[in-house]
Amino acid sequence: MTVYAARRAVSSGPAEELQMRWALTTPDDRVRGMFFLGVLEVIRNSVGTEAAEECLACTGERRFVPFLMYPVAAFLHMSFRAASMLAPRKGGFDRAMRAIGAQATSDFLSSLVGRSFLMLAASDPRRLVTNLPSGYRTVVSYGERHVTWSGPSSGCLRVARDFMPHTYHEGVLQAVLEAIGTQCPMVHGKATGLLDCDYSLSWE
Repeated sequence: MTVYAARRAVSSGPAEELQMRWALTTPDDRVRGMFFLGVLEVIRNSVGTEAAEECLACTGERRFVPFLMYPVAAFLHMSFRAASMLAPRKGGFDRAMRAIGAQATSDFLSSLVGRSFLMLAASDPRRLVTNLPSGYRTVVSYGERHVTWSGPSSGCLRVARDFMPHTYHEGVLQAVLEAIGTQCPMVHGKATGLLDCDYSLSWE
């Protein structure tokens, strides 16, 4: 998709953006069940059980197993619905989506695979960022991710064909840098297409 499409998504409301992203998914685009469970936990704790049940219903699934793979189309619907519910409590839709992304990091890092990922990073932000593409490959079946460096403590994660909004991944990346005690981590996403984004990462 073009930069124009990305700007159109940003300028449109969440419902229109959801439909634009959902329309580009295929049955082969899948994500681990742990992330669905994390969204349900956030909603249950912040909004209530009935709201969590509503989010579950919009996926068409009855339950989720943490390491099984499920359609990202369902995750899109759940995440956008959840962010809409959380928006009044988080200060807006974008902040709510960042919170959902941060929860995804927490769920991943508490898993066996996530703990191994942290061990490989060895509390080194640069090593952690270098390993981000392989980390993503363990939990989703779609997208391409590459890291380039602009300095000893700054670089860019370039992401292509990822269905989640850039605010979601800002939450993911901020939380994973904070998890290893990174000093003053900064993450900023810049959309280059509807499903493409460059994330600038830096720290002290």
